[in-house]
Amino acid sequence: MIVSWNWLKQYIKLDISVDELAHRLTMAGLNHESTSDVEGDIAIDLEVTSNRPDCLGHIGIAREAAAVLGREVTPPKVDFATSRPAAVDLTRVEIACPDLCPRYIARVIRRVKIGPSPDWLRRRLATCRVASINNVVDITNYVLLEASQPLHAFDFDKLTERRIVVRRARAGETINAINQKRYELTADMCVIADASRAVAVAGVMGGFDTEVSDRTTSLLIESAEFDPLAIRRTSRRLGLSSESSYRFIRGVDPAGLDWASRRCCQLIVELAGGEVAEGAASAGPPVAERPGVVLRFAQLKRILGIDIDPAEARSILQRLGLAELRHDAATVEVRPPNWRRDLEREIDLVEEVGRIHGYADVPEDVAVPMTTAPRTPRERVDALIRHTLTAAGFSEAATMSFVDQSLVDAFRPWSADPPLAVDHPSRRHENMLRQTLVPSLLAVRRLNESRGTFESDLFELARVYLPATARPLPHEPRLAALVTGRELGELKGVVENVLDQLHVALSLDVRAADRPEFAPGRGGELHIGDQLFGYIGQASDALVAKFDLRKTCCIAELDVDRLLAAAQLIPQFRPVPHLPASEREISMIFNEAVPWLIVESLVRQAAGAHLESVRFLGLYRGRQIPAGKKNLHFGLTYRAADRTLTREEVDQSQQAAIAKLRSELGGELRGV
Repeated sequence: MIVSWNWLKQYIKLDISVDELAHRLTMAGLNHESTSDVEGDIAIDLEVTSNRPDCLGHIGIAREAAAVLGREVTPPKVDFATSRPAAVDLTRVEIACPDLCPRYIARVIRRVKIGPSPDWLRRRLATCRVASINNVVDITNYVLLEASQPLHAFDFDKLTERRIVVRRARAGETINAINQKRYELTADMCVIADASRAVAVAGVMGGFDTEVSDRTTSLLIESAEFDPLAIRRTSRRLGLSSESSYRFIRGVDPAGLDWASRRCCQLIVELAGGEVAEGAASAGPPVAERPGVVLRFAQLKRILGIDIDPAEARSILQRLGLAELRHDAATVEVRPPNWRRDLEREIDLVEEVGRIHGYADVPEDVAVPMTTAPRTPRERVDALIRHTLTAAGFSEAATMSFVDQSLVDAFRPWSADPPLAVDHPSRRHENMLRQTLVPSLLAVRRLNESRGTFESDLFELARVYLPATARPLPHEPRLAALVTGRELGELKGVVENVLDQLHVALSLDVRAADRPEFAPGRGGELHIGDQLFGYIGQASDALVAKFDLRKTCCIAELDVDRLLAAAQLIPQFRPVPHLPASEREISMIFNEAVPWLIVESLVRQAAGAHLESVRFLGLYRGRQIPAGKKNLHFGLTYRAADRTLTREEVDQSQQAAIAKLRSELGGELRGV
């Protein structure tokens, strides 16, 4: 916001230097960017945060300066003569989309004379880096910079039936804007129309066909309130921005519409002549009275750490324009003004008192009572997963939630429904919310390979977005994805280590998954008990080719929410085994396509409760093994917690495992 020093002095007595005022405003939250001389005036550039749209006008800055300096603000008095017929007899206002435009005020001025603006007006606009157009347009810009209320002036005689309709744009409707470019409108955009056509893009830019020109003699002055999100969406979609849209996006003071409209008419009468029709044509409900907010004085000490006298706190709130409703020794209740929509809660009042009192007056060593917040179970699980994976040599990646169609189609284990998508100019290609993390990590691996890093082992923890027809909002599970160039068995070991660190009581069960993204016989579903919590496998040749990877890789994806439910975050004591274990080995011949993951899973299912571990010992292919076959050699450890197992018990478990492998996978026992 560029502030004119000479202009600001019209509303508040300033007997301090420009530098002192800039410093005081900075300490109160309006950061000073720069100061420059402009033709006998001083331009002060202040950074205004998005929650303070009231400070996008000189009167708002004057209010802030008055609160900081303890001065009075004297806004200009608005007074002008009116004539009949009344505005309601000359025009009519209709709001067909109150959700996009809650309020609209129109005033009519006849017999105006369009011409150049006086020097004082041109100089004030120039200080604020606004070009002079003509006296009427300059006045609308002047009031915008004065009161932070955008206005628009229509050539009244060019409005069909001389009336205003605020509505949604029609399908295929276009408008020729005042920049003489034609824009195609959509049905979710708000337009200002007359009886037959759109004459302005509401809150963004007026239309060329009804703009004020040298031949204009009658005006319709618009002052309105528009939905900030609708204006933001329209501005982005059309690629149009203006001083008006900048303010409407942040919100205007609904109670200030009428004042700004009358102020504009007053200046037009003074500088362009004309007669203002009596009253105004308007639509929309009256502005509701805001509820009171209570401040407990004890909260100032508790939150700020310093003693602030209740009388000073009340004075600060009153200087900021808050109306005091009641007070006692412990509390004060105030009603925030309509131009301060950001003041809604007690903590907002604490912040206001603190910043005007001066944060610089808060000692650095003040004792503010506080305590560290304990980590939530989700945060603890995330931390354990990150620690385990980084310790295993993986690097964490952070990728975008928006992806394109090619990444959506690459790997879809969690949902076959169409992905959620957005229709926005900034997301013309990558406009779909991802349903898995794996494709994004594969793209990052390809990027690493293109830059000479061929062994990038990556993981990511993030949410994905799955459509849910039975609920109003999508399901947003938190997943952990891994991509590595290591062997599949090693990746499975990493997943097992994650489960160990989370103290998951149930053992990991890998079940065959015949998915096109995995190489034949090299993919599986990860289960904890009967609960599916992830997928693991070697990427298929097609998936490797899709991402143009130099060599194959293995991938895994885990549902962190389901891991959270199974995790035991308080480690439980488990005594060290003191009874001897029984070691056995099995050597079996399987078809080449049978993965070790499935063999291990079936052994764990069949061998019984006394099976303690299964260890992969070796793989052999050679002259003694038929073509298309392989020999897997693995060891089994059996142990009971309360006694030494008998030979018969171990043999029974061993034979059960062998029988399971024979029946399920066609394995043939080979001597060890």
